[in-house]
Amino acid sequence: MAGLHEPHEHPGMLIVVEGIDGSGKSTQLDLVRSWLIQEGYNVFFTEWNSSKLVKRTTKLGKTKQILTPTTFSLIHCTDFSDRLEQSIVPYLQAGMVVLADRYVYTAFCRDVVRGVERQWVRDLYSFAVRPDIAFYFSVPLEVAMRRIFRGRPMLKYYEAGMDLNLSRDPAESFMRFQRRIIEEYERVVKEHDLVVVNGAHPIERQQRRIRRFVTEKLQEKKMSRGKKKK
Repeated sequence: MAGLHEPHEHPGMLIVVEGIDGSGKSTQLDLVRSWLIQEGYNVFFTEWNSSKLVKRTTKLGKTKQILTPTTFSLIHCTDFSDRLEQSIVPYLQAGMVVLADRYVYTAFCRDVVRGVERQWVRDLYSFAVRPDIAFYFSVPLEVAMRRIFRGRPMLKYYEAGMDLNLSRDPAESFMRFQRRIIEEYERVVKEHDLVVVNGAHPIERQQRRIRRFVTEKLQEKKMSRGKKKK
């Protein structure tokens, strides 16, 4: 398998969105999904921490608040590995467009902020398929916070980063946690050449930029398949 530093050879296309909570990435990905379906593409959607394989274990660990940074990292990697093998790669092999709400870059940021060594996390996910496009939604922390607190009455323990002992106040802890994640994302953007989208711009403006990149990549895929057939 080529891994994250080499393009994959599957006929399908993998599109990834990344960003802190409240960055608007999920909204934009949902718009992309509707657009691609209207354009006649077969689309598959997957999201972070959604494998049934480890769902019960993850829920138990979070409920009892017994997850260490390393076990948290390993559980998420197991989740990702299962989805990659059972869903993502098969659909890419079938020529479909796979849309992923969060990918390995989420682990590269969250796990490191929780104290796991950077290279260890990257080695852990070395089997991952490189996305055709990975978008990073950059947004001021204050904007993201307003969006989140409009829709969530209460922050969960790990969501707020309470396990890091940053603050006894969940809101303050969450803000400090997300600020550190943003710093890691800035490193990842440069390391893995993520496409930066300004998440504070109007939704329509963001979507136009995203569609432009996706359209170009789809055309490249078609041309590449045409050359291989010859």
